Amino acid sequence: GLSDKRHARPAELSGGQKQRAGIARALSTNPSILLCDEATSALDPKTTESILELLQKVNRELGVTIVMITHQMEVIRKICTNVAVIDQGRIVEDGTVREVFGNPQMQITKDFVRTIINDTLPRSLLERLSKYPFPQKILRLRFEGGNADDPVISDTVKKFNVNISILFSTVTELQNTILGYQTVQLTGPADETAKAEAYLSERNVGIQEVTV
Repeated sequence: GLSDKRHARPAELSGGQKQRAGIARALSTNPSILLCDEATSALDPKTTESILELLQKVNRELGVTIVMITHQMEVIRKICTNVAVIDQGRIVEDGTVREVFGNPQMQITKDFVRTIINDTLPRSLLERLSKYPFPQKILRLRFEGGNADDPVISDTVKKFNVNISILFSTVTELQNTILGYQTVQLTGPADETAKAEAYLSERNVGIQEVTV
């Protein structure tokens, strides 16, 4: 709370304390919607976390809808349920956080999402892969929810005459759902690699081929 600061001047408050005072002032009118414009952009990580926890409490206990305007994707990942991406004053992509962050369509959205879910291979590795002497496919695999911890890769290697090398892997959580990405090198006879890709799709793994 800020009860010990009731006689303090605004200049004597920290950034986080000013934000708390601003939120309290906005809530004094009993709004149904609270607009937060870059509410955490100038705060340190610990203070940002406390402000986000406060906003979640306001939403949960007071039933106030909170609209966040931010360039910080971590803020959206932590507390938002829906997101709209605006470019040049127009909404270019929108949906649940899980839908948009899990499968971004527009380049601006992909650039934003990569700030918290980086799935880009290093340039030096791409150069080495481009000189690989045997037929190969570089695949970006997407695992979501229940299949995120299934042994899909090992099952595929056991089932088909293919080799799968994991080049990159990352995992995050969106709206209480695990979302994982792996970039892999798939090698083997053409008919076997085709069967392996079909099998991965049957196991609800998202597949996108990466050009090297």
